[in-house]
Parts: sequence; C-alpha cells; structure tokens
Amino acid sequence: MKRFIPFVKSGPVVSVVRMQGTIAATTRGTLSDASLRGLLEKAFRKGKPAAVALEINSPGGSPVQSSLIGARIRRLAQETDVPVYAFVEDVAASGGYWIASAADEIYTDACSILGSIGVVSAGFGAHVFLQRQGIERRVYTAGKSKSMLDPFRPESEEDVARLNRLLGQLHETFIQQVKTSRGAKLGENPDLYTGEIWVGQNAVDVGLADDVGHLVPMMKDRFGDKVRFRRYEQRRPFLSRFGAKLTSDALSAIEERAEFARFGL
Repeated sequence: MKRFIPFVKSGPVVSVVRMQGTIAATTRGTLSDASLRGLLEKAFRKGKPAAVALEINSPGGSPVQSSLIGARIRRLAQETDVPVYAFVEDVAASGGYWIASAADEIYTDACSILGSIGVVSAGFGAHVFLQRQGIERRVYTAGKSKSMLDPFRPESEEDVARLNRLLGQLHETFIQQVKTSRGAKLGENPDLYTGEIWVGQNAVDVGLADDVGHLVPMMKDRFGDKVRFRRYEQRRPFLSRFGAKLTSDALSAIEERAEFARFGL
C-alpha cells in the first residue's frame, strides 16, 4: 500500500524482460521483433523505470530478427534515457549474443555460454534418393539466379559460392554490431569472430561480458536494497498451457531443442 500513499517514496523500479528460446519470425513461442515489441515498449516506458534488465537464454536463430530486436532495444534506451543490462542464463550465442550486445553492460553466470559470432546455413541433399526412386525433378525459372541450392538437384559450385558471399556479408554485419556496441571492452583474441564460444569468466576475459553476476544482487548493488522488479515475458500459446501441442508447436520444440543441443544444453 505504501506506493499509493502521497509523499512516501517507493524504491526504484527495474523492468525485467525475459527472452527465452530461439529467434525466428514465423514460429509461435519464439523470439521475434513482433512478439517482443509490446513487452519492450512497456518495459521502457511504464512507470519511469531506473533500468531495463534483459534475462537472455537463447542459442540464436534469424539474423534479421536478432538485428531488429537489438535495434529496438537501443532505440528505446536512447529515447527514454534508461540504461540496459543483460543477464545471460544458459546461453547467449549467435543471435542470442547479438541481442545481448544491445545492452550497456552484459553479465554472465560462471557456467553460461557466450559468443558464437558467426553465421551458419544448413540443408540437405536428396537428389540421389530421387534418382533411385525413378523420380525426375523439373524446375523452370525466369532469371538465371532465381533457383539456388535446390535440395532435390545436385549441388553446384556457383550456388555454393553465392551462399558463401551472403554468409560473409551477414557475418561482417554481425561483427560490426559487436564492435560498435562493445568497443574498447573487446580483447584481441584471434578467435573472437570465428564462431568460437566462451564460458563464464573466460567470456569476461575476452570482452564479451563485463562481469560474472546475477540479476537481483547486481541490481540491488546498483540501485539499493529497496529496488523493485517489474517482470515482462511472452505468454505461452493457449493450447500449450494445458499440455496440448499442435504439429507446428511440436516441430518448433524439436527445432529449439536441437539449437540448444549445439551447445551441449
């Protein structure tokens, strides 16, 4: 009741935004700019918070969505003059680290995994299987570059070269984002942008994080023991709250599990 009594000051408020899962534009339950837009707007603008804390647990995903989310965080921080602190849980890798790098400071658990500053593209080839089954693949295009890396046709050197150029451009954008946000904090480790990952204090040593620390004690140390926390997180899909899963939700869960498994989690 104290907060409603005139002339009695309440403690400062820290908005806590939870970001859990893979990053993708179209799958329900994942992180995307659209799904986080409302949460971030409220976190920065509601009740004049002293800071916004990001709880991040993501192995990455879409580079576009990672970029959009990171840009939104920086834009809101500048418009509201509210500092942002990222706290990494199990993993902030690839796109997950891209989002973390949008914070003014990054904190990690002693066992958290950070980094993987790189870009990956994975697919499959089924043309041999089709040949064995007597199935002929037919593709017609207008424009020589319209069809690329068709999994049902033999891989071509030209397609691979085009893909590598695209991946290189995305990788360079990722590197520039990290350099711009972390600046002089970054070390000179030659593996920093190779897709390598670091754990806890080692991530601090190479400049990917500022220190080992947890959200509540770090925010109390920064804003005092009377600091209050206002939490924001995505709602789970309606059916999943009752244990029900549609096929798309099940596939999404498998894909997310596979992404986390890349880091032994």
